[in-house]
Amino acid sequence: MTATPDIQAFFDEPTNTISYLVTDPSTGQSAVIDPVLDYDPKSGEVDTRSVETILKAAADRKLTIVWALETHAHADHLSGAPYIKAKTGAKIGIGEHIKDVQRIFRPIFNATDIKPDGSDFDHLFKDGEVFNIGNLAVECIYTPGHTPADLSYKIGDAVFVGDTMFMPDYGTARADFPGGDAHQLFRSIWKLLSLPPETRLFMCHDYKAPGRDTYAWETTVREQRERNVHIGAGKTEEEFVTARMKRDATLSAPTLLLPSIQVNIRAGAFPPAEDNGVHYLRIPVTFKAAAAR
Repeated sequence: MTATPDIQAFFDEPTNTISYLVTDPSTGQSAVIDPVLDYDPKSGEVDTRSVETILKAAADRKLTIVWALETHAHADHLSGAPYIKAKTGAKIGIGEHIKDVQRIFRPIFNATDIKPDGSDFDHLFKDGEVFNIGNLAVECIYTPGHTPADLSYKIGDAVFVGDTMFMPDYGTARADFPGGDAHQLFRSIWKLLSLPPETRLFMCHDYKAPGRDTYAWETTVREQRERNVHIGAGKTEEEFVTARMKRDATLSAPTLLLPSIQVNIRAGAFPPAEDNGVHYLRIPVTFKAAAAR
């Protein structure tokens, strides 16, 4: 098996998301991890420029995309996985605990079209499952806490960690979404940080920590252990959980939270079109006591 994948990163500044084109150099087979569909919440317009950029990069190199992989059901961007599948025939994969996330949000959006067994996706990966991209072995590592369904992908000496953590100077992901758990997040992060120190870690987001002028998304286990501002330098689980919950209480909801969740729990598909041919996204309305009178 080839130990080192070829990795090409694509940064989407509107959502601060990094998507990856990961390739087996010996066969040219590739996977796209966490692809972004461009969505304007003000107009409701959808564009495919971000995934087209990735597809062009793959075509220029004569690569064959066989997987579109999600680390979790993102709350800050819509998935471009269905477009990649339509253009390449790639399968869409995510962790098996997406079913837990679907159970949480299906009733909130009355999304009765969602299949409760997770079969909107082509494959649900189990913790420890291994599959191939060409001659690259991919190990699935269950890393819940940010959501109940987060999965990291270990490919050779690289791990794509989704939203478990960010660059060392920025810290870790929030754990206050429905089904999130700061204790789980701490343990998931340390599952990853128990890998060899030289293991490369690839982030799903970067927001430029104070004092840093450029975006960054690659670090190592060693750097995270030593310098991560939320979890490094020997911080205990209780210290982390206390600080994480305090910080989470100050965070606002992501701009694209409602559209992202509705689309991403459907494997990147929009809700079915209504009888006028238009797709609609729903906004649940909660009345406070006075407003309900």
